Amino acid sequence: MSPPPPTRQPCPPGACDCERERLVERPDADLRILWLTRAEEKRLLERLESIASLDDLKHMQQRMHEQLGIRVDIAPGFNEVKSVRGLDFQIAVLPGMCRKTRKAIPTSIRRALEKRPEIAYQLLNAHDLLRDA
Repeated sequence: MSPPPPTRQPCPPGACDCERERLVERPDADLRILWLTRAEEKRLLERLESIASLDDLKHMQQRMHEQLGIRVDIAPGFNEVKSVRGLDFQIAVLPGMCRKTRKAIPTSIRRALEKRPEIAYQLLNAHDLLRDA
């Protein structure tokens, strides 16, 4: 039998709001998020920064949901979208998910969209914002 996958080290007490203890105590809890070790998180963020197309971004969103339970929704913000900063990133709060990870994922995606603005345009077009342009 193979050993269980490595899990993320707990954050120092009081430094994070991940509620890892609450997650580990529940017998029916989804522990997939704990598989995201610091090294794997770094790989994930690098991969997100190197997305090449909207399809690639959607594929990464699907893989994060399947493998880790992380759901990332990207939509135009409430106000006018003049840059990548105008996009709204919603990440579902998961017990065991570090607050730094919740902030790093949108930052990495924004960097990728700034490098390849055509992906941002395609994303806006998918929400019918550039329909008449």
